[in-house]
Amino acid sequence: MCGIVGIVSSTPVNQQIYDALALLQHRGQDSTGIATCEGRTLHMAKAKGQVREAFRTRDMRGLAGNFGLGHVRYATRGNASREQEAQPFFVNAPYGIILVHNGNLTNTRELTRELHEDDRRHLNTQSDTELLVNVLAHELQASTSVAQFSPDDVFDAVERLHKRVEGSYGAIALIAGHGMLAFRDPFGIRPLVLGRRNAGLVGAEWAVASESLVLEAGGYDTVRDVAPGEAIFISPDGDMVSRQCAENPVLIPCSFEYVYLARPDSIMNGISVYEARLRLGDRLADTIAKYAPTGAIDVVMPIPDSSRPAALQVARKLGIEYREGFYKNRYIGRTFIMPGQEARTRSVRQKLNAMPTEFKGKNVLIVDDSIVRGTTSREIVEMARNAGANSVTFTSAAPPVRYPHVYGINMPSRAELVAAGRKIPEIAREIGADHLIYQEVADMEAAIIEGSSVASLEMSCFTGDYVTGTVSAEYLRWVEENQSS
Repeated sequence: MCGIVGIVSSTPVNQQIYDALALLQHRGQDSTGIATCEGRTLHMAKAKGQVREAFRTRDMRGLAGNFGLGHVRYATRGNASREQEAQPFFVNAPYGIILVHNGNLTNTRELTRELHEDDRRHLNTQSDTELLVNVLAHELQASTSVAQFSPDDVFDAVERLHKRVEGSYGAIALIAGHGMLAFRDPFGIRPLVLGRRNAGLVGAEWAVASESLVLEAGGYDTVRDVAPGEAIFISPDGDMVSRQCAENPVLIPCSFEYVYLARPDSIMNGISVYEARLRLGDRLADTIAKYAPTGAIDVVMPIPDSSRPAALQVARKLGIEYREGFYKNRYIGRTFIMPGQEARTRSVRQKLNAMPTEFKGKNVLIVDDSIVRGTTSREIVEMARNAGANSVTFTSAAPPVRYPHVYGINMPSRAELVAAGRKIPEIAREIGADHLIYQEVADMEAAIIEGSSVASLEMSCFTGDYVTGTVSAEYLRWVEENQSS
């Protein structure tokens, strides 16, 4: 999971991209980067850490140009501690290309061999984004000459890229002197939204981003989502053209975007994240009513912030009082994306504090958006008991996470997943809860896609069914053996 943005404007874009990345900070806190294009000159600045601590005034002054892109990184491949693996990535030929990528490629071994042996391209890192930009550069070099450049040549290159690359990818690239390219994998697993505003260019000003909130904050009208397999090319003058570049595209977006990753004020693939989370709460309430002694529950409490909409609906539908018992320190990063188990455990106590007045002597029902490794859940249950709770019923708005996620979320090993190989009563004992209730898989999918044109979701971490069809048991073993620390 990462956050990406690209902007074509009539004015310098450095501050616009900086502001957009600040809005996408929840999607990645390992590193960040900005690149801009001034004529045929590309400028780039990237560093470890969060947006507001990474860039200085001198960095922003050096990022001249009216079109550019940006990235916030949450490492799922490569080494998060190495600054050279921060995005964007640059290749010199053809033209000069800088690219950012949100997702995860699943045929990196094959691509690495092809790029070294067949394409004669050198790789400096383990990042699959470096693989992606080199594949794009190789295919673009085969399509065009320096003397002649056309968007159709770019689309031909993306078409061949789709045939070579497997996995999930939403990508934005700058092609020096020519414009900005955005494209999405043929399954549309990772989000990419297009916005437009009329101001100062022959065509229009454009923005492409991981989430719609970036467009709204920048004064853009949301035009639509980039379609699965589609490529969009925007010239420096604001002329936009697009083409479907995949043979059999089908929209199967990632369910975890709606459960946890995206901000609630975003709309992706025509689905409001906030409204989807309300519906998840409605469905979860029905399941809780079946399996929990609701008459003995005194209060419903969310784990702030992403589970709050679901918890509100659970309380409303069950007729139980809603209370806020956990105070959140907003200056601590999201524990799910902390690098390493020890850091996650330490961070839970730093991030959340239980208020004894809300827990003492009460039978508490806690609602969380999901349970992944169980670290956060175990700490939360213990905090509730230490604050005086009489009993703790723990509920998850998502089903049990039993399988590795290989499409851009850091769940590479079944050994790390608390639900892998365990029945629900065993998981309850593992996290220390009196009762544990999960959302049903079918209910989760129905709640998210209700009222939209989306027919199905990517739910591999819950079901073990990988939509790209090329994820084998051997590949999953390799991922576990080579996962980043």
